[in-house]
Amino acid sequence: MKNRSIIACLTALLVVCACSDVKRKPGSIYMPDMAYSRAYESYADHSNLAAKGINYTNMPVAGTISREEEMPFQIPKDPAGDTTQYIASKLVPNPYDSLTTKELEESERLYLINCAICHGDKLNGNGPLYKDGAGPYAAKPAALIGDAKYEAMPAGQMFYSVAYGKNLMGSYASQLSRKQRWMIIAYIKSKQQAGKTKTVAATTAGAK
Repeated sequence: MKNRSIIACLTALLVVCACSDVKRKPGSIYMPDMAYSRAYESYADHSNLAAKGINYTNMPVAGTISREEEMPFQIPKDPAGDTTQYIASKLVPNPYDSLTTKELEESERLYLINCAICHGDKLNGNGPLYKDGAGPYAAKPAALIGDAKYEAMPAGQMFYSVAYGKNLMGSYASQLSRKQRWMIIAYIKSKQQAGKTKTVAATTAGAK
């Protein structure tokens, strides 16, 4: 009987303690930054973060690329009036120097969507915007086939022009991934090579 009374008293004491509103001091938290993350949406308002002592620039760390990014192009854009980086881009090789049949078909599709409106589906500079001079664009775009300047242009320099824009052509960095840009350039180079081969064959046949 006495033991039961002791057990009952201890139980009552535990219940009272458990239900009390006494503030308890928590113990130490291991890595509190992970327990209480300062998470912010990328496109949220970050204007007041500095006042809170939070350093968030919304920019990737220098020298890093996202997981989705492929084939980094380390040549930066030239400042206005300078061509140093444009010239340096000549040395950058195309990682897609050869295409499978499926990749060639996809590259042609991408070219027709993004480039043919100016450079033409035959790569002769006679796209819908120029249309033999009858289109809305007065100046003829570059002929990627038939013009020695563009046939001799290295792939890296073409990539620079597509990535950053050159002369009257704007940048296509927002429309095409780096892989897609390289694939289009490989497609253009394959067409240029095919055109040269055809010309040589015709010249050889005429000489006979």
